[in-house]
Amino acid sequence: MNKVLVVEDEGDIAQLVKLHLEDIPCEVNLAADGAVALAEAQANVYDLIVLDVKLPGLDGLEVCRRLRANGRYTPILMLTSKSSELDRVLGLEMGADDYLTKPFSVQELKARAKAIFRRVERFGAELEIAQPAVRRIQARDLSIDLERHEVVVRAQPVQLTAKEFDLLVYFASHPGRVYSRDQLLNQVWGYQHSGYDHTVNSHINRLRNKIETDPQNPEYIHTVWGVGYKFADTPRI
Repeated sequence: MNKVLVVEDEGDIAQLVKLHLEDIPCEVNLAADGAVALAEAQANVYDLIVLDVKLPGLDGLEVCRRLRANGRYTPILMLTSKSSELDRVLGLEMGADDYLTKPFSVQELKARAKAIFRRVERFGAELEIAQPAVRRIQARDLSIDLERHEVVVRAQPVQLTAKEFDLLVYFASHPGRVYSRDQLLNQVWGYQHSGYDHTVNSHINRLRNKIETDPQNPEYIHTVWGVGYKFADTPRI
């Protein structure tokens, strides 16, 4: 059974979310402020965190940022107000997997949660099918340790956010294959974020700044003009 942490300071909404996620079924714990949620998420393993942006103490964006900085990946579904497009964009930029605007239907909530669970299962299964015994991907001077979530480039460790790591692994697992921004959003973020293809652009720009000797002349992540992006052909695995 999937384990979910719901972080929401409005008690009625928290109980509503809890009730309907338990129908999926999920085991659900509640937290009402950002500091408590951060401590709980760092101390325990969850399959999903439903995270409100507006929280007392640490807000949801800061909780998301800190969780993504600690290296352990947990999917995050952010709850935002209907009028706050900036919060939605910032949440996606900081590594949230999806967002839901208030007020939302319980059916959409359950559908988004199920989509995230499926995406995580599919992502793991694709890696296992393609490379059942692989724990490391080697491409020229770039090494990706899948178990340790570590990346080394030219003998130097590189610090990536969880979503940057996911994106890099997905690219490196399919060398030479061209992906549109929409395809990458769907495969790596787990949901079709219509209108948010700049999220892919910004993540790729950050990845290039971290792994490429010359980000303007990338060795690993190439732009295919008018189509999307691809990873350099034939990494050594």
